[in-house]
Amino acid sequence: MRILIHGINFRPELVGIGKYTGELADWLAQRGHEVRVVTVPPFNPEGRVHSDYSSWRYRRESSRKGETGDVTVYRCPLWVSRNPSAVRRILHLASFALSGLPVMLAQIFWRPSLVFVVEPTLLCVPAALMTAKLSGGCSWLHIQDFEVDAGFAVGMLRSSAMRSVIGWVEKRLLSACDRVSTISAKMVARLSEEDVPSSRSVLFPNWVDTEKVFPMGESSPLRAELAISHETVVALYSGSMGRKQGLEILVQAAERLAENRTIQFVFCGDGSYRETLAERSVGLPNVRWIPLQPAERLNDLLNLADIHLLPQGSEVADLVMPSKLTGMLASGRPVIATAAEDTQLGLAIKDRGIRVDTFDVQGFVASIVRLASDPELRNRLGQNGRRFAETTLDKHRILEMIEQEFFRIVGSSLTAMPAAEVSKSEILGKDSLRQDHA
Repeated sequence: MRILIHGINFRPELVGIGKYTGELADWLAQRGHEVRVVTVPPFNPEGRVHSDYSSWRYRRESSRKGETGDVTVYRCPLWVSRNPSAVRRILHLASFALSGLPVMLAQIFWRPSLVFVVEPTLLCVPAALMTAKLSGGCSWLHIQDFEVDAGFAVGMLRSSAMRSVIGWVEKRLLSACDRVSTISAKMVARLSEEDVPSSRSVLFPNWVDTEKVFPMGESSPLRAELAISHETVVALYSGSMGRKQGLEILVQAAERLAENRTIQFVFCGDGSYRETLAERSVGLPNVRWIPLQPAERLNDLLNLADIHLLPQGSEVADLVMPSKLTGMLASGRPVIATAAEDTQLGLAIKDRGIRVDTFDVQGFVASIVRLASDPELRNRLGQNGRRFAETTLDKHRILEMIEQEFFRIVGSSLTAMPAAEVSKSEILGKDSLRQDHA
């Protein structure tokens, strides 16, 4: 197949959506598909374009065959603000929607079999739909975040009139896509509220490479590098640091446990809220800050933890699903998460960690102390998480399932046969005919 991916986040971003979209593109290419990506320069989680990229220039990149397969990446100009607000956020997203539009339309002549667009941002969906329609391909919207609902939930967007208009537009865009997928069962259920029929909705969860992320038989080398003793219990938060993630509870917990010499907090990440958190933690003897680690050290980082910390704001419950959870579980360490009991996150860590109500600092601290003093409980919960990762979140298992869904939707658009009767070889054969004449 020829697969065109359109999204604002892509490798080499190390966390969040960019990581998953990059891995998807590379995996598809390694399976023999032709993949093109229309994206922007990497900017997440730092909130600024990486120094070896330009914010204002177009750029074309091609990976070497045998390294990641055949992936062609088009980087489009992007405006980024370090001081987020509703207006600046909209301008930020709109800058990519506009700069990416001519590049997307140029792909019509390549004739993609499938146009795969990732939300955020919803503003890119019109270009994806137009490209798919004019090229004769299929359209697939993958929702990592329900960004419209989340924007109103956290107060970034407020106008009720605007909500009505945007909500109407969102429903129209979702109804125009051949398939709509999202990353959790609760989020799939939410699609029905947006009038997406079950026949067009797909569960496409985030994944983890369980061969690359696994429990180490011995201590992580990072522990020695940071001069943290084997007896010390490490409570780790790693990932992006935004203002609406409920991260204040991390420093509040560290403040309350400042006199406890057996627990060491390690914070690793970047984002708009990092500076504020770092300033609040100045002088705390039990807090260490380290920079984001390169991809090849991800397993070292995750195994540094005895306990993983995962705050989530209550406003965005079931509008997003923390992507970092997959690696936490695969590392075989227990997770302490702030979430309501009936949310997807609350359900996901049941018997694999401890759930605490959002903003319950006392409960958060008590859970850390409980796990720190009970290595057998840590081990049991961690093993449960590892098994869950292997059976449910494994990268190859999930991506092979989605590849088959891609074959079905492309096959149904190329023939009059029911999708279930279209074989992989038939799709490849018909698609190769389209490529020969492209």
